[in-house]
Amino acid sequence: MHPFLPALRQGLDDLRLTLGDDQQDKLLAYMDLIARWTKVYNLTAVRDAHEMLTHHLLDSLAVIAPLRRELAKLVLLASTEQGASSVEAGGAMPPFRLLDVGAGAGLPGIVIAIACPDISVTCVDTVAKKAAFIQQVAATLKLPNLKGLHARVESLTQPYDVVCSRAFASLQDFTAWSTSALAPRGIWMAMKGKHPDQELAALPKSVYVFHVEQLQVPSLDAERCIIWMRG
Repeated sequence: MHPFLPALRQGLDDLRLTLGDDQQDKLLAYMDLIARWTKVYNLTAVRDAHEMLTHHLLDSLAVIAPLRRELAKLVLLASTEQGASSVEAGGAMPPFRLLDVGAGAGLPGIVIAIACPDISVTCVDTVAKKAAFIQQVAATLKLPNLKGLHARVESLTQPYDVVCSRAFASLQDFTAWSTSALAPRGIWMAMKGKHPDQELAALPKSVYVFHVEQLQVPSLDAERCIIWMRG
């Protein structure tokens, strides 16, 4: 048994999140891969294993329930727009597409790909070695819904239902750089620490903040929130 499995399971209980044994094993295998690659490529400043669990895994897992809630709203909106005829014809929603901008070591994108196999996750980073790491994780952990992409987010034009970031840039820069990748009904999910009052005030009128959600990360005594936005 992995030495951090009990702590991970306790964190999942605290988050009221249910994941299968295989998903739990993949999360811990991913944490081990970060530790191994960081020795050579400096993927993250966090080196302590306990901190990796709280600051990386649990911090990213804290967004899973809110993300699922917002995606359920998109399903409801799409089904309303398509009407009963589509439902009667057996029309099914295609997999949701999520873009993780400035993914670094793959946080939160890889965690989302493991916890939500029904979401197609692309992690984009301008640093080639980080995109290569994400590709390696996808191959090693057999995650067909995960892809690492070496590119600038401004160059992406394929539509994503959710465009997310974690401690990436100011809200203004994040939304401006990634607006071409946001689907017409898509949403931005920006993970932040303290409530970013100044960043929120600097957003243009074209960006609508529809929810600022406080998060409680197990075993982490620090402020965390999600800024939910639409174009």
